[in-house]
Amino acid sequence: MPPQTHHRILLVDDDPGLLKLLSLRLEANGFQVDTAASGQQALGKVSAWQPHLMITDLRMQGMDGLALFDAVQKQMPSLPVIMLTAHGTIPDAVHATRKGLFSYLTKPFDSAELLQSINDALSQCCPEPAEQPENNDSWRRAIVCRSAAMEKLLAKTWRIAQSDVSVLIQSQSGTGKELLARALHKASLRHEAPFVPINCAAIPENLLESELFGHRKGAFTGADRNRQGLFEAANGGTLFLDEIGDMPLEFQAKLLRVLEDGEVRPLGATDNFPVNVRIVSATHSDLETAIEEGRFREDLYYRLNVVMLEIPELTQRREDIPLLAKHFLEQVRKRGNCQARTFSPEAMETLMLAPWKGNIRQLLNVVEQVAALSVTDVIPRNLVQNALRNKPSDIVSLAEAQSHFERNYLVKLLQMTGGNVTQAARLANRNRTEFYRLLHRHELEPGIFRHG
Repeated sequence: MPPQTHHRILLVDDDPGLLKLLSLRLEANGFQVDTAASGQQALGKVSAWQPHLMITDLRMQGMDGLALFDAVQKQMPSLPVIMLTAHGTIPDAVHATRKGLFSYLTKPFDSAELLQSINDALSQCCPEPAEQPENNDSWRRAIVCRSAAMEKLLAKTWRIAQSDVSVLIQSQSGTGKELLARALHKASLRHEAPFVPINCAAIPENLLESELFGHRKGAFTGADRNRQGLFEAANGGTLFLDEIGDMPLEFQAKLLRVLEDGEVRPLGATDNFPVNVRIVSATHSDLETAIEEGRFREDLYYRLNVVMLEIPELTQRREDIPLLAKHFLEQVRKRGNCQARTFSPEAMETLMLAPWKGNIRQLLNVVEQVAALSVTDVIPRNLVQNALRNKPSDIVSLAEAQSHFERNYLVKLLQMTGGNVTQAARLANRNRTEFYRLLHRHELEPGIFRHG
């Protein structure tokens, strides 16, 4: 039997017999397989399971393969999709191929042909991750998670770490950019050399060059001795440039020259000397917007952003919140003077539903605060609510979400049709009476949308 691979394949078909047959064949070839009996079910599994490849039938009850493909493209644009189709629907499959479908196979298909198409898709779109040393996850031990989104990110981080390309970590403040950068360094071939971080926003502009490149004695007033720069300190290892988006524009040109030449000249020196460092940079800013506004050099952006890693916000990985909260509480307990041992179920529920604008950094702050204030072994909900300043949850009820979507949908139709109810009802595939009932429910007056 072939060895198991890291690749996950999602099969979608409303024919249970075909699903079982395909599953057996793919599992016999070492793939991890999950199935969905409908397009709607498949969308949920794409989000939760994060497959590397999807194989779907074209003709299905309810959401067909083309509609599923369009929805998946919005959710995971890089996910390769193979479509199974009958001869009579080949034109539809060809049309989908032009839109980004990886390939299609006509029924009845040959097993060898299917496996070849799968291997082609996986080799082009998501090559097998470099195998980690057996039982060695020390490189990622500091990152506490169980969510599919984070596991996918860490798998990508491991693969990238085996090369020497520059990496840009793009994410919101408080998500753990430096933690991920350290993990990448530990997973790399440079792990025995230094990891040197610098916050570009925290160093005054007039000191940044000296901090990174170093200086010689007498280079400027107060330079009473030679000083090693961070490039030299990180030689052979990794230099982490945090908040790279706040680096002064004038200095960006100097950094670009160092990255292109692989040489550094300290302030006051006459000679360059070579440096061998891997650059990992991070920012919470939108660098593409900064480029358009002339605040960031485009050539430096492409030099730094050979590969981008995006850390999901805490609200996009809520299943990690209980793990993180317990981990932080244990850290507080190890420092002593903490009576609390756990969270009440209601307190944990409040944590999981909070907005978390400050992400993991805010969660750590809340845990430290409630641990310090708790006078019992179990942290109650009211302490958590007070620490969160009673901020409302950003998760609304299903009925509220449906109502919100329905109202926005009606507004969009009325805007498109200029308040023409007949036309709007036709676009919504509803009769006028029912459409008027919907407008009345949401207190929408068509007249205010009429042009002129």
